[in-house]
Amino acid sequence: MKKVFGIIACCLTINVFAQTNYWQQQVNYKINVTLNDKDHSLKGWEELEYTNNSPDQLDFIWFHLWVNAYKNDSTAFAKQLLRDKKGTDRLKKFKDRGFIDSLNFTVDGVKASLEYDPQNIDVAKLILPKPLPPGGIIKIQTPFYVDIPQYISRSGHDGQSYMICQWYPKPAVYDRKGWHQFPYLDQGEFYSEYGNFDVSITLPSQYIVGATGVLQNADELKQYKSIGASNVAKSSKKNSTKYAVPSAAAKTLNY
Repeated sequence: MKKVFGIIACCLTINVFAQTNYWQQQVNYKINVTLNDKDHSLKGWEELEYTNNSPDQLDFIWFHLWVNAYKNDSTAFAKQLLRDKKGTDRLKKFKDRGFIDSLNFTVDGVKASLEYDPQNIDVAKLILPKPLPPGGIIKIQTPFYVDIPQYISRSGHDGQSYMICQWYPKPAVYDRKGWHQFPYLDQGEFYSEYGNFDVSITLPSQYIVGATGVLQNADELKQYKSIGASNVAKSSKKNSTKYAVPSAAAKTLNY
């Protein structure tokens, strides 16, 4: 009995020790973005508060710029589709390509350079003006422009209907195994740092938006609940999809 208890106690000690040494980075986002539904684009500004909770000094931060995965047939995403006939056929129909550009990073107000991965144009390394020590916090800012592609693989537009995923510059995860700066893939899941988001989306007023986060616009939320109740009541009827018509009037939603 004493031997068994000793083994259990030892396991508990190891487990507690492992938990007390666990860490993960913290990334808080503030994003302002505007949808132009005439030329199918996003114009935005992003501010990140990046906290280095690791025991390591960081000289750079890898960023995912995953909209660039749609840019040409040389990306990891395109190569994955080209492995079989179904994927090849999808790519052949994909004429309206997308991309992200107009990036101009600063770190704590100091201009910072960006080095693209030579193998993956949707991954880039932000070189920090000075090392970020353990426990250090920096503010990263950049404008960005997204050319929204024709719909394919989680993101894009079909006429005036939009599904937009992984659209903003996002730091790759840094954990005890190092950086995870992998490119966007059609078959695969995302791995992201946890954090807080404050996102403002400006778009033509006739659009109904479904997004993660808690909508802060009370009037808009009331309208959405009314639409939801109406849709449930009409769920037995088949309705054709209605796309929004471009409008000059705009609204800003905050999440």
